[in-house]
Amino acid sequence: MASEPLHLPEQAGPQGLAPVRAPEIRAVARDWRDMADADAITRWDALAQWASSPNPFFESWYLLPAFEAFDPAGRVKLLCVEADGELAGLLPLVLESRYYRHPLPQWGNWMHGNCFLGVPLVAKGLEKPFWRALFDWADGNAGKGLFLHLARMPLDGALDEALQAVLAEQQRPAALVHREERALLRSGLTPEAYLDAALTGKKRKELRRQYNRLSEEGALRFERRRDTQAIAEWTEAFLWLEASGWKGKTGHAMANDRETTALMTAALQGAAERGRLERLTLSLDGSPIAMLANFLCPPGAFSFKTAFDERYARFSPGVLLQRENLTLLERADIEYCDSCASADHPMIDHFWRERRAIGRYSIGIGGTLRRTAFRALSWAETRNQTKD
Repeated sequence: MASEPLHLPEQAGPQGLAPVRAPEIRAVARDWRDMADADAITRWDALAQWASSPNPFFESWYLLPAFEAFDPAGRVKLLCVEADGELAGLLPLVLESRYYRHPLPQWGNWMHGNCFLGVPLVAKGLEKPFWRALFDWADGNAGKGLFLHLARMPLDGALDEALQAVLAEQQRPAALVHREERALLRSGLTPEAYLDAALTGKKRKELRRQYNRLSEEGALRFERRRDTQAIAEWTEAFLWLEASGWKGKTGHAMANDRETTALMTAALQGAAERGRLERLTLSLDGSPIAMLANFLCPPGAFSFKTAFDERYARFSPGVLLQRENLTLLERADIEYCDSCASADHPMIDHFWRERRAIGRYSIGIGGTLRRTAFRALSWAETRNQTKD
């Protein structure tokens, strides 16, 4: 059970009353293995329930298995920001020796191939104190890091607004070095009305035809689950289905990598146990031909992974499953679903009409000389960007 949200005091109380004390904020970089005990996980899960901007990829049930799979030596640190001793913010940080293709050491939020969002978990109402605490920590622990780099950050919402405000407040040099948009599902329409608005009448007719033709191949069944029943078997079937197609042939399927398989298995189990997982399956004669995993993190949802049987590609089973996925629009607790897809995705971009802006920030840290060097680096990186 989640704990109560942090009660965030104002700087001044009602008229005639003494000002309320602001919480004491401190940032501590911990070995991630120290956050793997039951008490730490309970506090971590409570923070996720009250996060200003949801991020399933930094929740305990996903991030701990990712650490175990890809960082067994503990190179990555968990920056924990506390307010009066309560966990109020969390971000995995790592000192990298290279900045993409360049030999420029920098601190950054830790990412891996199956982490599709880099926004920290921060308690609602403590967005500005979190950024101040993070920057203070980075200034004092810069070491070899020339700057702070935050990848796959949403460019909207209270947390981004607080980031811009703190950067301006501290006159701290920073640059948005990359921006892209990916498909997002957000609408007040019913699933039926959304489908009518998103697709042409010709395309909707084609989908109905494909569904009818697919039904002629055998018994067609759609199933949606949000429990833990047979989760291990479902995960195994998903991994097999993905590996049976082009990803398996090219070595890009999750099943081709032992560590990624371990992450997928543990994360889906953990998400299901916390009520964070929705599984969608389209089966033909009892065998899955399209599968989809959504992470539910109200007010957001995240379309994590999808797979389909390429032998039935002419029937578009993945698109048929996405048609069923539009029932997310009926959930009162879900305001949007992030596709987690690459920009200009050939399928979902034509199906989901809304967009979410995602970007990479580079931020100056340390003393005057380091920040001066950063200004020169960021100018060189952004000088050719197209101006809006």
